[in-house]
Amino acid sequence: MKVQTIGVLGLGVFGQTIARELSRYEYDVIAVDYKPDHVQAVADKVTHAAIGDLTDYEFLKDIGIEQCDLAIVATGGNLESAVLGVVNCKKLGVPQIISKARSTTFEEVLYEVGVDAVISPERDSGIRLASKILRNKIDEVLRLDPDTSLIEFFVPKEWAGKSLLELDLRKKYDLNIIGIRPEKGEPINSLIPVDEPLPTDGLIVAIATSHVFEKFDYLGYFDR
Repeated sequence: MKVQTIGVLGLGVFGQTIARELSRYEYDVIAVDYKPDHVQAVADKVTHAAIGDLTDYEFLKDIGIEQCDLAIVATGGNLESAVLGVVNCKKLGVPQIISKARSTTFEEVLYEVGVDAVISPERDSGIRLASKILRNKIDEVLRLDPDTSLIEFFVPKEWAGKSLLELDLRKKYDLNIIGIRPEKGEPINSLIPVDEPLPTDGLIVAIATSHVFEKFDYLGYFDR
């Protein structure tokens, strides 16, 4: 499989973390920042580290950003720099660009100039923390997108002995059942007749709209 080349433009805490983590998994990483100490912090971890200005088109061209499969514009503090970094990457033909943003205004502008995705670390970490606090009975197995998660939880006492048809979970909770595990770590039984009663024990595995299901969980609807 072809090793992907990732450009990380901006090496604050966010950019340095991305550069180090991608390098651990053997991606080729080109890391860029105008501060020598930031570049030095990742120089021995990445494929190529360069001191320079991401708003300088010729500089980015010289260090090979046009070879990148993906560029991450990780400087979220200065909108003008971020926009110019995105524009330069587009001019160099980088097929996918992700940018950091510190506000919704930044997000809107960055999408207008053509980024494929925008990351807001403070907002996203705040959402994850709030979700963790809200959850009493459910475990998030995988977050599929900002609004949807694959989750598992023990069969609530109010559901035991009732059928999926009777419970009408999709309508009440925006919940799509994938299957049931007898115990944690056991294989999932995905063949659940909709007209047969649910067991008293076991874990339900489902896809849920995160904020809807978390609200009901926090309110104690899913006690065992």
